[in-house]
Amino acid sequence: MSPVIKRGGDKFTLPSKYLLFILTIICTGMIIVTFNTDAFSPTVNSAIGIVVVPFQKGITTAGTFFKNTADNLASIRALQSENESLKAKVEELTTENTNLEQDKYELTQLRELYNLDSQYSDYDKIGARIISKDSGNWYHSFVIDKGSDEGLAIDMNVIAGGGLVGRITDVGPDWAKVQTIIADNSSVSGTVLSASENLIATGDLELYNEGQISFSKLVDDADKVSVGDKVVTSNISDKYLPGILIGYISAIEEDSNNLTKSGKITPVVDFEYMDVVLVITTLKHTGE
Repeated sequence: MSPVIKRGGDKFTLPSKYLLFILTIICTGMIIVTFNTDAFSPTVNSAIGIVVVPFQKGITTAGTFFKNTADNLASIRALQSENESLKAKVEELTTENTNLEQDKYELTQLRELYNLDSQYSDYDKIGARIISKDSGNWYHSFVIDKGSDEGLAIDMNVIAGGGLVGRITDVGPDWAKVQTIIADNSSVSGTVLSASENLIATGDLELYNEGQISFSKLVDDADKVSVGDKVVTSNISDKYLPGILIGYISAIEEDSNNLTKSGKITPVVDFEYMDVVLVITTLKHTGE
């Protein structure tokens, strides 16, 4: 029996080592033919087109997707970092702007006080800051940060914003309470400058919702007083120094007795917005 071919009954078998050898020779021959000729090129290219190209496209698409995703993430991180930096800059600029606005506001107030100090240069004065006020929309009563330690005393006049604010009604070592001319129980003896006629200016919180206070007991037989006339504190006032501007006549009407007139005054001071004031340290001398 041949060592290559084995028969078992009617079956023909080839030993595996010979089969492997034959297949090796066939593959080697195909490789040689493929490299040296174009005999298998159409078939191989077709196989590549069917199998390899779609796979390559998938790999390329996936690679592009992941690259774009990575780029987008990097861009997002950069934008987030830039956004945080811009937020910090905005906060810094906002703080600086707020400080500048505050400085501007305080500078404006100091200029007003300086001008006011010049207007009443005959009186010694001391500046003070408001540290609290009574409830309500208006500064009808408030507390300042100066007191008896600074030489302040009850009934000293307080000015701001171009004219009369009120007077000190209570004082402590480092604080003083001020009642303003718009308070309900406040009254000031005034004089109409243009006519030298006296009147009584009376506080009225309800009326001050219109930005005004009332006056009464004006004797004006010759009708010399008119709307717009300036009203200042009079010489006969027992609490207030003379010549301090109160405000301007805004309305006049005849009283029922036909002897006196009443009306309204628009105060020169804005009692809605106040922060600093001047206290005149000179007291009114009444001879008592």
